[in-house]
Amino acid sequence: MSLSLNRRRLLGFAAAAAAQIGLGPITTAQGASQGATSSPLPVIKPGSHTSLGPLKTIDAGLVRIGYAELGPANGPVVILLHGWPYDIHSYADVAPLLADAGYRVIVPYLRGHGTTRLLADDTPRNGQPSAVASDTIAMMDALKIEKAVLAGYDWGARSADIIAALWPERCKALVSVSGYLIGSQAAGAKPLPPQAELQWWYQFYFATERGRLGYAQNTAAFARLIWQLASPQWHFDDATFARSATAFDNPDHVAVVIHNYRWRLGLAEGDAKYDTLEAKLATFPQIAAPTITMEGDANGAPHPESSSYANRFSGRYEHRLIKGGIGHNLPQEAPRAFAQAVVDVAKWA
Repeated sequence: MSLSLNRRRLLGFAAAAAAQIGLGPITTAQGASQGATSSPLPVIKPGSHTSLGPLKTIDAGLVRIGYAELGPANGPVVILLHGWPYDIHSYADVAPLLADAGYRVIVPYLRGHGTTRLLADDTPRNGQPSAVASDTIAMMDALKIEKAVLAGYDWGARSADIIAALWPERCKALVSVSGYLIGSQAAGAKPLPPQAELQWWYQFYFATERGRLGYAQNTAAFARLIWQLASPQWHFDDATFARSATAFDNPDHVAVVIHNYRWRLGLAEGDAKYDTLEAKLATFPQIAAPTITMEGDANGAPHPESSSYANRFSGRYEHRLIKGGIGHNLPQEAPRAFAQAVVDVAKWA
């Protein structure tokens, strides 16, 4: 789940949460583009697709990345990045829509998930944000992709934001659920009001050895609980969850996840090779790429108000609220809306 939100931005959320449970309707953010969308994509029932087809692998930097690839090889590239505790099946409906629209769609497993493996046994199982984002840059290099539309939610949205901010030449356009998710250890050290801290209960659980053992012993059950809390109106079935739960059997999974959350609280060291990147991220850099941010109207996970991050995007920008009981896993719950955002923002670039 997207826990690398700038803690200062969460103050606004905490105040709202104290007044009521959940957020009211989010209107288009200040400075947003009001331009017309592209031709609408076909209507699709969420859950229509259960597979992304045969997977590929490629060695990229420190990892061997497992990924799905759909669409024409010469099409404009879209990279779809999933979150935690989810996997590439979040895009099982989105990817075919984009492929049919002529895009070359790449959906990689993040480190510690599915068929993505760290190559060396002595490589730290590092989950810090800059390390996770760097895997995508390494994959683009290995696949000789100069520039792509980046789209994601949760950990994937954070990685997409980081790439857009630190490697703007590699990001053609951006779709980011819950907006600007760049944070820092310094920001994470600042306490929040109790109601907001309650939203991050599992972060504190993971800070303990009991939490690490508990997650290792009950990984699938833990993930199912997060799905239910983060998307309270998404009535996924057992088969849908089981398809994604296999991604957590990765031998690096528990170590990467625990390190990610401990790093955010300053309880685990990062890798010195990423210090320069983290220092840049700590300045909360602007994102100049054309951007559409999105939010579901029933997101049960911590997330900031759209007005708190609109000024972080200096290029053409629009915020979209997706209604109908849509929760945290927006691309899987509302695939047509997510795919439409990708198509629309790509035409702005």
